[in-house]
Amino acid sequence: MVSCPAATTRDARFHCPEESPSQRAPFYRPPIFGLEFRPYKLRQLPIHMPPSWNSDPPKVYLVGAGPGEPGSITLRALECLAAADAVVYDYLVNPSLLRWATKPSVQLFPLGGHGSPEGRDQDLLGSASNARRIMSQDEVNELVVRLAQQGLKVVRLKCGDPLIFARAAEEITALQEAQIRYEIVPGITSALAAGSYAGIPLTHRDHASAVALVTGHPAAEKISQGETIAPARRSDLANNESPKSPHAPLDWAALAKFPGTLIVYMGTTQMEFWVGELLRHGKPSETPVAILRRCGFSDQTVKRTTLGQLVEVATNPKRIRPPVVFVIGTAVSAALGFDWFAQRPLRGQTILVTRPSTEANPVLRDLELMGAQVLHWPAISILPLEDFVDLDSVLCSLEQYRWIVFNSSNGVRAFFDRLWAIGRDARVLANCRLAAVGRQTAQAMAERHLKCDLLPSKFDAEHLATALLAEIGDGTCLNVRASRGRNVFAERMQAAGVSCRQVVAYRNVDTAAVPSEIQSAVANGKVDWVTVTSNAIADNLSRCFGAQLRKTKLASISPLTSERLRELGLQVAVEAQDATFDGLIQAILTASTSATGAATTPRIS
Repeated sequence: MVSCPAATTRDARFHCPEESPSQRAPFYRPPIFGLEFRPYKLRQLPIHMPPSWNSDPPKVYLVGAGPGEPGSITLRALECLAAADAVVYDYLVNPSLLRWATKPSVQLFPLGGHGSPEGRDQDLLGSASNARRIMSQDEVNELVVRLAQQGLKVVRLKCGDPLIFARAAEEITALQEAQIRYEIVPGITSALAAGSYAGIPLTHRDHASAVALVTGHPAAEKISQGETIAPARRSDLANNESPKSPHAPLDWAALAKFPGTLIVYMGTTQMEFWVGELLRHGKPSETPVAILRRCGFSDQTVKRTTLGQLVEVATNPKRIRPPVVFVIGTAVSAALGFDWFAQRPLRGQTILVTRPSTEANPVLRDLELMGAQVLHWPAISILPLEDFVDLDSVLCSLEQYRWIVFNSSNGVRAFFDRLWAIGRDARVLANCRLAAVGRQTAQAMAERHLKCDLLPSKFDAEHLATALLAEIGDGTCLNVRASRGRNVFAERMQAAGVSCRQVVAYRNVDTAAVPSEIQSAVANGKVDWVTVTSNAIADNLSRCFGAQLRKTKLASISPLTSERLRELGLQVAVEAQDATFDGLIQAILTASTSATGAATTPRIS
C-alpha cells in the first residue's frame, strides 16, 4: 500500500454565465496590456471522448500544466481538471491551477517538495506540502494505478510537458501493465516559455537556427522526483556515467559544437561538471548564458552571465535553487526589448483574497494577469438556507411588492435560483422594480437579463435607502438579504413609514479552518496585501489571524469596513474610493506603483 498524505477535497462550484461587452466590468480591461480582456471562464466541462470510447474511456490523464503562469495551461487540460475525481500533482505545479478542479468531491494528492543533495527548497509560501517527503516514482506509479482501479478519473498533473524530463514514460508503463487506459495532454515546457516570459529568443536568424534540450545530470530526472542522489565521483562524471543512470551518456563534445541554443534542465546539482565539459570541449567561455528560475511564476528571476562565469554567479552567495533552466548560446545576447512580464504592476506582490468562492474566481485570474501571486482563503462561506419556508412564501407572493431591493450579488443568485427551483421564473416580476446596493449586484441582475432600476450614488445601505425613499412613494418593498449583517436599510425604510419586508435568501457563515500554508504565509510576513470586503470578513480575519495581520497590509473596500477594522485594532493601508472590488484593486495598484516609484499609475477603468 502506498504511504502518502491524505487527500484534501474541494467543495466549490461557480457559475459562469455569458455576458455582452456592455455588461463587462471595467476591471477586466487592464490597460497594461492595451487590449480588452475577459478571462476564460470554465463551465463544468465533461471530458470529451469519441463515441467509440464511451464503453471504456481513459481513466488516467497525464496532463501538462505548463510553466508557472496559470494562463499557459491548455483548454484540454482545463477540461480534464474540471472532470477529475482525483488530482495527483507535483510541487512545481502552480497551486492556482487546482481551482479548476471543480468537482465538490475531488481529492487532491500533493507529492511533496523538492529534495536534492543541497536540501529542500521552499516556494514563496513555504507550504506544508513542500516540507513533506517526496514520494518515490514507484510510489507515484502505485498511487495513480490504485486510484484508477477504484473507478476514479485521475489527472496526473505535471509541470511543463509530461514527456519532457517528467518521467511520464515510467508512469505510462505502469498503466499499461495494469491495463488502464490513459490520455496524454501536452503542455508548454519551461524552456519554450522562456522566450515569452523572460525575453530570451531561443532561435534568431543571426544567431541560432536550432535548439537542444539537455538534462544537466544523467540522473536528473530522479532528482526532479525527489530522490536524493549523492554527487557522482569525478571519474564517473568524466565519462558522464552514474550508477543510477543506465542510459547512454551525453556527447558533450558534440553539444559544445552544437550550432544553436542549448537549454539545460535540472542542472544545478552537477553544474560544475557540465559547465566544465562544455568548456573543455571548446565552447567559448564568453558564450552568453541566461539563468531562468521559476519560469512564469510571479517571482520569476532572470540572471545573465557567460559560460565562464556561470558557476561563480549561480553559486554565490549560495547555490541557486531549483526549478531552473539554463539557456546557453549567442541568441541570449539578442534581447527582445521591453520586458512585459517583469513590468506588470503587481509583480512580486502576494495578495490574499478573502471573498467567498462564489465571487472569487474572475478576480483571482485578473490579479494574476497583473503579476501578483494570488492566494485564496474565503473568510466567509455562502451557503443555501436550511429551511426555505419563509423564502418560498415570499416568492409565491411577489406581485404584492412594488420594489425588490437586493443587498448583494449573492442575494440575487440565491433569490433567482430558488425562484426557478419552485417552478417560477422572472415573469412574476412584471409589476416590480429592482434596486441594487452596488454595481456588482446590478451586474448579477444583468446576467439574468434584468435591468436595475435604481443604483445609489454610493454603494452602501444608507445611500440605497435615501435613493429609494425618493422614488418609492406609497409603494411596498421587499429587501432580499443574508442571514446576518447590518440592518440599516430596513430600519431607515421603516422609520420613514415605508412598508418593508425582509427575507433571508442565503446563509453567510464564518470559515473556521485556515489552511496551514495560508496561516504560515501570513505569520511569516510573506503576504503583502489582504483584501477585506465586508465587516463579517474583517471580524473573521481578526478571529483567525489576530495580531499576525499587522505583518501585512489591509485593503478595505469601504469606509464602513475600514471603521470596523480600526475597531478591531487593525490598521488600514488603503481604502477603495469606489466601494467595489474593482475600486479595491485600483487602490492596491496605486499604492504599489507609488511605492516602486512608477511614473504613472495604471488604471483599470
